[in-house]
Amino acid sequence: MKWIDFTLYAITDRSFIKGMDIAEAVEIAIKNGVTVVQLREKDISSREFYEIALKVKEVTRKYNVPLIINDRVDIALAVDAEGVHVGPDDLPVGVVRRILGPDKIVGGSAYSVEEAVKAEKEGADYIGAGSVFAQPVKPEAEVIGIEGVKKIKEAVSIPVVAIGGVNKTNAYEVILNSGVDGISAIAGIFDGDIEANTKDMLREIRRAFKERRK
Repeated sequence: MKWIDFTLYAITDRSFIKGMDIAEAVEIAIKNGVTVVQLREKDISSREFYEIALKVKEVTRKYNVPLIINDRVDIALAVDAEGVHVGPDDLPVGVVRRILGPDKIVGGSAYSVEEAVKAEKEGADYIGAGSVFAQPVKPEAEVIGIEGVKKIKEAVSIPVVAIGGVNKTNAYEVILNSGVDGISAIAGIFDGDIEANTKDMLREIRRAFKERRK
């Protein structure tokens, strides 16, 4: 896998963009600093997911930003996405790696050190660690806090992005105190003014990275 900039990792959710075309929303996010895009679609047909993924892939290709598909290995292969992200209830990381081969990106969600270490051993390229805070998109997700994310980061050698309730008001604190390689956000980017949300969060992330290097 080539080096990936995980600084600001956007995950889509059409419920936040209020009728805006999803490809347009993704383009706004990328133009203002998003470095990775994950297309997350629930409760739609495979055909609709495929057609949305094709449109989003056109945008991500234009800006040379990796497109990761949530859960659906078949959709990722169909549109030649750069990778797939899976959670505990999806296909195992090792199975996804076997299907996609060595050159695609495979990410895994982890709520504990044990899950993160297992995903790394099975071939994950990065870990999505959280939930850092309570979040509106997955209110049932276990909250592990900044300290929990820090423990995951310290336990693996692959990049870790913090996810779950992270936004422009707390991104600085998360980056500074957890040691992660980036922030992953859904509502933090797509709920409201996408341009402002992205710029503000990126500014806070960079400020924290700068502080960590001192």
